[in-house]
This record gives sequence, C-alpha cells and structure tokens, in this order.
Amino acid sequence: MKNRIALVSILFIVSFMLNAQNDFGIKGGLSYNSNGELKEFINETESIIDNKGADKSGFNIGFYGKLDFSGFYLRPELVYTKTNSQYALSSRNEDYKMSKIDIPVLLGVKLIGPLDVFAGPAFQYILNNDFNGLTFENIENNFTLGLNIGASIKLGRFGVDVRYEKGLGENLANWTKAGEKFTLDSRPEQIIFSISYSLKKKKN
Repeated sequence: MKNRIALVSILFIVSFMLNAQNDFGIKGGLSYNSNGELKEFINETESIIDNKGADKSGFNIGFYGKLDFSGFYLRPELVYTKTNSQYALSSRNEDYKMSKIDIPVLLGVKLIGPLDVFAGPAFQYILNNDFNGLTFENIENNFTLGLNIGASIKLGRFGVDVRYEKGLGENLANWTKAGEKFTLDSRPEQIIFSISYSLKKKKN
C-alpha cells in the first residue's frame, strides 16, 4: 500500500512539473548531513552505546516545477538524495549510508528582488540503507515525512538555494551482530545547497 502511495505521489509530481505554467527545470547540489542516535543493546533494557555520530557530506539531484501566484509560489520537487553519517563502533568508524526519493512541496514567498523564502513538507521514500560491518534487518517505515525551510535567489535561468531539512517522525533501522541488537534513528538532518536551471522556453 505504501509503495502504491509513493508511486502515485511521484507520478502526480512529474505530471505537475511537466505542465507547470510558470517554470520547471533540473536541480542538484551537496548536503551536510547526519542521522539520529545509534544504540547497542546487551539486553532488552540496557543500552551500552548512545552515539549521535559525525556529520558527513551527501548529494542530491532531481527536477522541480513552479506555479506563481501574486506574491508567492508553489514549488514541488522530485529529488534523489544520498546521505552519509559516521559512527564510532568497536574502536573503528563505520559509515551509515541512505538513499531516498524526496518529494518536497514548498510554499515560497517573494521578498526583495530575486530573494525568496520557502517552507513545506518533504515526503520521503527510503530506497536503501547500508551500515558497514552490520547485517541489515529492517527499517520501520520506508515512507516518511520531513520538513524543509530555506531561502533562494533567482539569477536568470539559474537559481541558488540553501535549506534545512529535518525528518519529523522517529524511524528506527535495526541490525544484529554477534547476537547483539543495534538500533539507529534514520531520520536525516541536513543543510542542503542546490543549484537549479530552468528548462522553460522563453516566449517570443
């Protein structure tokens, strides 16, 4: 059921972008991201690791559409995102990598000249999780919700934006190793830098 919801959402966003009356285009960029706490349980009640991890860089690439109104705009996006965080485990550092499809639906307000601010929900479908040295078992929810807030500048066909993204609902990934149980809060927290390019044809 969740896969169907994700597919319908993606098709809706693609249709919107292709038919956007004001603007549509491509975008991509880099992120500085982390995930939540890593915990190792030696029994049902005792945790021996409480590790928030270290931030590392990731990337994003995708498409956007834009529909302008008087003083504000609606901008849905379809973005492939790769995040990476690092945790100290058994005297060595291990990387937790996650790839996902993000569907931000942003409401923007035009401020001064080319400067805008925006915010909105980001629907997220997790494609893959990888934690070196651990056997992956499951993640609670592949389809989750986040929040985006940021600012952008429009320079001709190019746009530059910076935004903060935060996963809203706790979503645990679970692994086992040598009989011990590990849980990791997979919610991303990111500062995202992106450049966009408009593909909308100019009117003659």
